[in-house]
Amino acid sequence: MRPPYLATKILPWFLFLCIFAGGALGQQVPASAPAAEQSAAPTANRKGVSAKPSQQDGGSSTDLTQDADKPNLSGAQSVVVKDEKDIPKRKDPDYEDWSKPELPHGMKTEAVPLLKTEHNGFTRELISVQWRDLDPIDLWVIKPAGVQNPPVVLYLYSYPSSNARYKDDQFCQFVTRNGFAAVGFVSAVTGQRMHDRAMKDTFVNQLQEALATSTHDVQMILNYLGKRGDLDMNRVGIWGDGSGASIAIMAAAVDSRIKALDLLDPWGDWPEWLAKSSLVRQDERADLLKPGFLKMVEHLDPVDYLPQVKTQQVRLQYIQNGLTVTPEVVEKKMEAAAPSNVSLVYYENTQQFLADVASKGTGFDWIKERLGSVVAAHPSGAQNVTSPLGEDRSSAR
Repeated sequence: MRPPYLATKILPWFLFLCIFAGGALGQQVPASAPAAEQSAAPTANRKGVSAKPSQQDGGSSTDLTQDADKPNLSGAQSVVVKDEKDIPKRKDPDYEDWSKPELPHGMKTEAVPLLKTEHNGFTRELISVQWRDLDPIDLWVIKPAGVQNPPVVLYLYSYPSSNARYKDDQFCQFVTRNGFAAVGFVSAVTGQRMHDRAMKDTFVNQLQEALATSTHDVQMILNYLGKRGDLDMNRVGIWGDGSGASIAIMAAAVDSRIKALDLLDPWGDWPEWLAKSSLVRQDERADLLKPGFLKMVEHLDPVDYLPQVKTQQVRLQYIQNGLTVTPEVVEKKMEAAAPSNVSLVYYENTQQFLADVASKGTGFDWIKERLGSVVAAHPSGAQNVTSPLGEDRSSAR
């Protein structure tokens, strides 16, 4: 058994990696990677992903020691497509409007439970949800034990990211502590959702689709969570970083169900971001700065939507030195656009962030405090809940 003092030293570093894996630190990838490394690879398409899973053990809990990103699905198979023209196409390309963050009418949800396990202090579920062709989403719902209808925090990490953190028991215990449910998924053109399309596609070079559909996804996920009946949908917040923070801003600007936002290094101001971000590949930058591409994303700019956010509980955090994904000019424009109720917090560098936040395990405390505290349910089902806290605009360095 690991000595307690060793666990105390390791846990903060583990949580730091969970916060940033695929996020603000994980975005630091070479922008000059040869295009051939992506485009030359054969496209692997995941067939049968929307098929219903086989009823193992009569639907009882399944151990997540298996690869939960690849559950056993009836008829599932991998197909190598050698010619890009053979990649499946959506049946109705006009089904969804990618030009705005508002949710289109008529989108319907299909939800297939894949896994459910009970652990010490939490319950973990994996649900395949789908509302558009060729894009099933692995949705993770982590609930605290002993709390009826807990408040909810959606975690939306930046491109590139994966769902691996939700299979880690320590991370799930961390995000559900103090009685909060955690909901996670990856944004469009990312991780688990990279199938049935060209391998050369990325969140960045498919920016309009990635931003719009992911913003719609947040709203559709809230619809699904509301129908479950086991969560407090009057207390919903989003913790997001990088592209996830950008999506959270747009979703909160058009959906009043989101009561709190905690944003770390959001992207935005697309002409400047695409021109200067280190995440943009040099061999693609010129094409992404063409008027036609910029026109497609001009109405999907988080800088424009931040003043329209419908909640009064917003924190905007920036790590000022050492990260090159979000250019300084974008940070300044986002700060200038922030209304007076937004709390501004700055960290000089990643070392200060580690010392002030990650090593103390407080990275998610702010948003939970804004949603109000929770205690275990009494036998009658009642809960003791405090009112959410307000916060004035401030700056911490």
